Amino acid sequence: VLLSNLIGLIREMVIAYVRGAGQEVDAYQLSFLIPEILNHLLASGFLSITFIPIFSRYLARDAENEGWRVFSIIFNNLGIILIGLICLAEGFTNDLIAVLAPGYDEPELRVTLIRMTRIIIPAQFFFFASGLFMAVQFAKEKFGIPALAPIIYNLGIILGGILLGSRYGMVGFSWGVLAGAICNCIIQYWGAKRLGMKLQISFELNHPDLRRYIVLTLPLMIGLTMTFSREFFFRIFGSYLPPGGISGINYGLKIMLIPVAIFGQAIGTAAYPFMARLVAEGKTEEMNDLLNNTLRYLALVIPVSVLLMVLKNEVVLIIYQRGQFDASATALTADILIYLLAGAFALAAYTIVPRAFYAMQNTVFPAIYGSIAVLLSIPFYYFGLRFFGSKGIALAISVSGILQVLFLYMLWNKRSDNQGSRQVYIFYTKMIFFSTLLFPLLSWFKTNVLAAVNPA
Repeated sequence: VLLSNLIGLIREMVIAYVRGAGQEVDAYQLSFLIPEILNHLLASGFLSITFIPIFSRYLARDAENEGWRVFSIIFNNLGIILIGLICLAEGFTNDLIAVLAPGYDEPELRVTLIRMTRIIIPAQFFFFASGLFMAVQFAKEKFGIPALAPIIYNLGIILGGILLGSRYGMVGFSWGVLAGAICNCIIQYWGAKRLGMKLQISFELNHPDLRRYIVLTLPLMIGLTMTFSREFFFRIFGSYLPPGGISGINYGLKIMLIPVAIFGQAIGTAAYPFMARLVAEGKTEEMNDLLNNTLRYLALVIPVSVLLMVLKNEVVLIIYQRGQFDASATALTADILIYLLAGAFALAAYTIVPRAFYAMQNTVFPAIYGSIAVLLSIPFYYFGLRFFGSKGIALAISVSGILQVLFLYMLWNKRSDNQGSRQVYIFYTKMIFFSTLLFPLLSWFKTNVLAAVNPA
């Protein structure tokens, strides 16, 4: 997971080097709006969450062949729906862009934006297919090949930009997105096939487990998650920003997500099967202990974020400032980064809190209340954009993340009678207080001690 995020950061470094933080990079970021919606509608990011319990039940009953039949039914039916949506999106790209990016009115780059969007849209089918292939491997407790997914995807984007960027600009990176998605799908297919996957042509619309899958997944399809709302809102509201605003937010996000990935992403993924097992065994108290201990560990993101706040200019300069990414782009991204880091701990906690609900096969509750929290955050985006520009949108991302994870955790504690939650709140309060004192201390050390060191 750490390696995949580092390669993702290298991807952004290549983009920054080739095109900096200008209008073309803004257009590239906006080209993901429609694909993000398609990905969310088919809940591609949640395939393992909803499919693993269904498939694992067949494995536990020693009925693997029937499990593969259900796998094929889900794959075929959802795949056909997705292909239909892709065709519609390709046909109405221009109209959809006008609705989703109302503030983007650069006529010369609009043609490029539409072209890049149409290149990226078909990649969503390969994300969906590889997501199911990965879910099969997770269900059999094989994590190695699925862990390669973001690495392969990001390498595709990097190679697309390096090989085609000089001739086609950001369009080359778009081709890299499609190529990376296809290559990852092929590798994940191989990973699932070596575990005995049997993919057959079967639709059976009346199969009970197809209905069960849809019932479990539908709330995730229509609900607003933290990840989707963040990626969606910063682009929509960012379309009103001056040139470079969307790029600056995206570059800052990639830095902010490093501590989230190091402390949160892998932990959340690995903890979920254990949480599901504890729920299945009726050990709710033990599962709450696992949840609370994990959240206390994730509080380490807070002091790490403070350190990055203090070193924001240096971090952005070291990572991005080369090629077309100049000092003004560094200053813009660094100013944005400090507001993004304020909510990094919430994004880390979000990797585990909703999974408590999913472990109990409850997708409706977090979808409803998570969506409410997202909708309540929209005014923060609006007023943040209006009064503070790109920094205001960055602050809205942090506020929205904190609202969502706090809301869901409080509701979980009430539903599960989580007796250890009070200690978690106290621990986070102490960590925030400690980190608040740490900020001026580190700033003083940087200004008075490090500045006095002779680089020679």
